[in-house]
Amino acid sequence: MTGYWNPLPTARRVVEDVGEKAEELFTGVWEQRNRRNVPGPFYAAETDSLALGRREAPDHIAYDDDLGGGFGFEFVYRQPVDAYQTENLIHGCRLELYRGYNWDGDDHWTVEAVRDWWLDRGRVREWAVAIAADWGADAHPPLGVQRRPGLPPALPRRGAGAPGLRRPHRRRAGGLPARLPLLARTAPRTARRRSPSPPPGVIVSAPFRGRPSPW
Repeated sequence: MTGYWNPLPTARRVVEDVGEKAEELFTGVWEQRNRRNVPGPFYAAETDSLALGRREAPDHIAYDDDLGGGFGFEFVYRQPVDAYQTENLIHGCRLELYRGYNWDGDDHWTVEAVRDWWLDRGRVREWAVAIAADWGADAHPPLGVQRRPGLPPALPRRGAGAPGLRRPHRRRAGGLPARLPLLARTAPRTARRRSPSPPPGVIVSAPFRGRPSPW
């Protein structure tokens, strides 16, 4: 049996290597967490609906479609179990506009909370099967932000000196669906202390849960 591997020491090192401040990167509120998060230290609470996290952590981050029309929020469906996975997840969290992730889940999960999560697995599975069928039939609207082919990755990675924790960015193959209407934000950027600027070339086509667009 594989024992529990604590990703937090590695996560702290990665956060330091990329020059982030943990208190600014991880601001998600436990009470606002997505019900689809799995037990463990990392979870997504109130996030944007740009659907960028899977560009860096497709084995750990997924999107719901609670807003309808192909838009929803992010959640952690698999916790990291080694340094490589932890780095991927950290960089996925960095792409989230409102910094709605957190890594203090182990401070909140209790035996009772895990049991409640387990009892709810049928509802989560029903949702996952339904959305997978939509995607398999190409009947589900594209999620979040669409990126034009050939553009560079969204965020450069600093701290390249960490051996064994680097990998090239994945690039999404193919172009944009011809049927997809894209809304480009052209308004001047406004100052926002907690939110990074949008990645170069990103076209925004997503609502923001009652908040104004920060650019």
